[in-house]
Amino acid sequence: MNLPTVALVGRTNVGKSTLFNRLLEKQKALISDVAGTTRDRNEGDCLWRGQIIRLIDTGGLDVNLADVIERDIQKQAELAIDQADLLLFVVDLKSGAMPQEQELAKKFAASGRPVIVVGNKAEKRIEQLSIHEKQWQFPGLPEPIAVSATRGTGLGDLLDKIYEELETIGKPPVDPQEQVGTKVAVIGKPNVGKSTLLNAIIGEDRFITSPIAHTTREPNDTLIKHRDKQYIFIDTAGMRKKGKVRKSGGLEAAAVKRNEWVVRYADVTVLVVDATEPIGTQEKTLAGFLKNSGSAVIVVVNKWDLVEDKKTNTMNEYRDYVAASLPFLKWAPVLFVSALTKQRVKTLFDQIDAVAERRSVELTPNALGEFLQKAQRKHKPSLGKGPRAPKLLGLKQVSTAPPTFDLVIKSRRADTLHPSYVRFLENRLREEFGLMGTPIRIRIVLARSVAK
Repeated sequence: MNLPTVALVGRTNVGKSTLFNRLLEKQKALISDVAGTTRDRNEGDCLWRGQIIRLIDTGGLDVNLADVIERDIQKQAELAIDQADLLLFVVDLKSGAMPQEQELAKKFAASGRPVIVVGNKAEKRIEQLSIHEKQWQFPGLPEPIAVSATRGTGLGDLLDKIYEELETIGKPPVDPQEQVGTKVAVIGKPNVGKSTLLNAIIGEDRFITSPIAHTTREPNDTLIKHRDKQYIFIDTAGMRKKGKVRKSGGLEAAAVKRNEWVVRYADVTVLVVDATEPIGTQEKTLAGFLKNSGSAVIVVVNKWDLVEDKKTNTMNEYRDYVAASLPFLKWAPVLFVSALTKQRVKTLFDQIDAVAERRSVELTPNALGEFLQKAQRKHKPSLGKGPRAPKLLGLKQVSTAPPTFDLVIKSRRADTLHPSYVRFLENRLREEFGLMGTPIRIRIVLARSVAK
């Protein structure tokens, strides 16, 4: 996309994520009073004056470097600074300038990158005026622009300044382009290697990886290009058992809820399982959720390099194991990779393209008519409730992504057709038209001219 990039930087709890959400006009980043809530870089596109720029939210730079995760938070923030065309140095006007901010200001002034200082939490007139105080005059940096990310005050002036500065440095905002990128969510329980897999796909340490469970707290989008195609990869928090999520508090619960929204939003979802551990309750819960999400699905078996004594048939045996353990996802292709060694990681793109194409397939009325006749010759409609099985009048595709069909029956009630027959038709559609990897929805519709 080659969008001009603006990174929001500063110490913890100054309101960077709140400002990020407000500028994007969506609740994309998690917000809380817990220091270190933002860990990975979080990206999104901001539209202003009919043109767009890329914003990057970062974790606080005043971290405890003795903590391994906080060191990674700082590393991610510094990578964002290196890639950004413009920095928004966000400070908290209510708390006053901290010694860490004086040090950060020196660092930003010496970086050679353009910097706009943003005085956040200026809800009151007295706070708006405080930007003129000496404590906020950082040598080498401009006077802050007072805003309230919570209320939206001053954001128009801030955006005007951002766009003007980008024009000045030769990185002007661009006209909106339709983002044709395939949206790919990556989910799984904690510590199956989701972030490591994404880093291997992207080719950089874009996401924080750690053996500590639940390192990733929020979905993070990364737009990449591979073989002239665009993909938006979304890392998600590890989804633990509901009981553990409830005990851990509101922040993790909010992250899991957001994950569920991400899967509904995604074109393709990659469910990552650990080859060295049995498939358990968490994966089965995720499979049930994915079945109804509308997203295409690929099961990726990670850490395949750690499986010992592999034989010619080991992969096929494991595929059977996946199908038996996750019956809701029997239709999902299974891919074996090692995120750590990058073995077969790039083949994931071929699978993504294939299932995304099948998810958007459009079948002709003639093909569906012939299909329904052939299916009934093989297996007559099964009786559900009522005196006799209904007559099937037609099968019509009504939408794509995922493929959705109306099965028209002649009956007074929809439940005269047994649910098993709907599943039979679903399986036959996959076999007949090669629709592996995509969910299929079949709705029972009663004919208008029902016999009285």
